[in-house]
Amino acid sequence: MKDGKKCILVADDDREIREILQLLLSSEGYSVIPAEDGLQAVELATDDIDLFLLDVNMPGQSGIMAAAQIRSRWETPIVFLTAYSGESDKVVGFSAGADDYIVKPFSNAELLLRIRAILRRRPMFSAPQPQDSTLVIHDLLLDPDSQCVRRGKEIISLTYTEFAILHLLASNRKKIYSLDHIYTSIWNDNAVGNDAIMVHIKNIRKKLGDNSRNPTYIKTAWGKGYYID
Repeated sequence: MKDGKKCILVADDDREIREILQLLLSSEGYSVIPAEDGLQAVELATDDIDLFLLDVNMPGQSGIMAAAQIRSRWETPIVFLTAYSGESDKVVGFSAGADDYIVKPFSNAELLLRIRAILRRRPMFSAPQPQDSTLVIHDLLLDPDSQCVRRGKEIISLTYTEFAILHLLASNRKKIYSLDHIYTSIWNDNAVGNDAIMVHIKNIRKKLGDNSRNPTYIKTAWGKGYYID
């Protein structure tokens, strides 16, 4: 945080859009760091930033490439702004580590609601939690305080969204969540498509070292969804 404000880095190669977003977010009480492209976004990335708002299609280095570099160092939420609305485009975005995906043109109200929702949910995993909030899944320990998963002395780092999905399933053992239900539970919005949620599940399983054909942690209820028993 800077000056007691939540800090958002805004990267867009369109100067007018960048200035509009900076004015909008500043008027809502956020501290804003502008970046002209993906390269500058990576250069300006620090621990102080609470959310990255990245345009996807930028010259030099795209938002996708910038997100991959940022994600290699930080688990800070990333939101993509893009003119591409296809489900395959969203899958690519979520595969790069995005936490949300907003299609242009968008209303100011929609953008602010999405940002508030992410920043409102994030403290659940960053603020100190009661000791009994820790969850156990077989040999895994979910720690909401550090937003990570532990296996013995090993720390398995998940993105904000990956941890939120795993925490949702672990908090509701044996309950089957459909793909749409997972999305609406995490984002409180209409589902973006089955493939996008499946990408998150695939990424979680990969990080946990889980076998998708015979999973130990996240089970598949064929034709219904996912659950943790």
